[in-house]
Amino acid sequence: MHAGMENQTTPSSAHCVVLAYPAQGHLNPLLQFAKRLNHRGVKITLVSTHFFWKSISTKQLSLSSLTIESISDGYDDAGQEGAESLKVYLEKFWEVGPQTLNQLLHKLAESGCPADCVVYDSFLPWALDVAKDNGLVGAPFLTQSCAVNDIYFHAHKGLIKVPLSEEKYLLPGLVELEPCDMPSFISVYGSYPVVWQLVVDTFANIGKADWVLSNSVYELEEEVVDWMMKIWPLRTIGPTVPSMFLDKRLEDDKDYGISMFNPNNETCMKWLNVKPKASVVYVSFGSLAALSEEQMEELAWGLKDSNSHFLWVVRSSEEAKLPKGFVGSSEKALVVSWCPQLEVLSHDAVGCFVTHCGWNSTLEALSLGVPLIAMPQWTDQGTNAKHIVDVWKTGLKPLVDEKGIVRREAIEHCIREIMESERGKEIRNNAVKWRSLARNAVDDGGSSDKNIEEFVAKLKHS
Repeated sequence: MHAGMENQTTPSSAHCVVLAYPAQGHLNPLLQFAKRLNHRGVKITLVSTHFFWKSISTKQLSLSSLTIESISDGYDDAGQEGAESLKVYLEKFWEVGPQTLNQLLHKLAESGCPADCVVYDSFLPWALDVAKDNGLVGAPFLTQSCAVNDIYFHAHKGLIKVPLSEEKYLLPGLVELEPCDMPSFISVYGSYPVVWQLVVDTFANIGKADWVLSNSVYELEEEVVDWMMKIWPLRTIGPTVPSMFLDKRLEDDKDYGISMFNPNNETCMKWLNVKPKASVVYVSFGSLAALSEEQMEELAWGLKDSNSHFLWVVRSSEEAKLPKGFVGSSEKALVVSWCPQLEVLSHDAVGCFVTHCGWNSTLEALSLGVPLIAMPQWTDQGTNAKHIVDVWKTGLKPLVDEKGIVRREAIEHCIREIMESERGKEIRNNAVKWRSLARNAVDDGGSSDKNIEEFVAKLKHS
């Protein structure tokens, strides 16, 4: 077990165990939701795997009001890297995880601080069975958009036939989708069979849940949320962005508090501070997406040809794919291995964001009013890109050629459109509109704020 931190809040009438899948993009939104529950007097025990916590620097665990505990995934010394394949890892995790979560719940009960509820990443559906076996409230936390979960649910029910054979798809609450707008596990069926099974199994037992919590904003996805609320006790509680960047109601909530990377904070912010307003293109493809060498080259020269300042996050594992001599070839460029994304996106110098369209990055950009250039890579990103361009109208998606590559000319064109054209002005205005809606959702009396209050009230009286 990881050493717990003492809860500094006043005694509360509810105790919630929050279980995160061991990945940065899954932990962050759950962690932010946990902070908001804790702010309302709910005791929080934040749980992930032994190895995940070991891989996080203790300096980053600035979570004095939360208790940290861990369970086993069967690979305590190396995590997923210790397994011969993702399939083997998940099979072992699904065997060992429920046992050790059950042990943790019993330990908490014996310590005089029993849990009342388990909120769990929807990738870990067995947690609901463990919660129910212990007589607790169980609530899956959907870390992806409601649109994406709508698609996966229909696939789970067999209402979307795979491989895809139709030219257009119309699902309840969604705009018309082409196959390329579907998550990659469906549009390129068979590409990642293990992950495909993982996302579809999210819905295997969801009918037993007391609540279904979504990291989205009602106003962003009204029609699909209304439809989903007819079949599940679903509530939107997003955007799960640190309070400093939204409502500022949670004191000292300036960042997620946990990171697997060391951001170049001082370098990035000093560089941005001397750039004109809305003059910088920020480029990041998150913590997992890996571009091909050919795509990296096209992106590099497209950025340079745009003649804009650009701040490009290239993870250390991706650096070798950069064109030879590119770093240092332009005085308008800063290439770093990681950066404080929220601080960057909220900086006046940033004019647009070239992104893979991961849901966390999408929500952050929407919450901070930053226009987007959508270059989806896999999983839910194609669906998010469709909404960015055609539903929320806060960005552009460059054309992809027959090899699946976005060429430099297309990248340059989109940057110039957003940064310089009348169309770009309209996109920027839409981004500002969505920023207001996202912020209002978590403000006092906003849609997400009301849902969190309702959840807390039911917990305290359950």
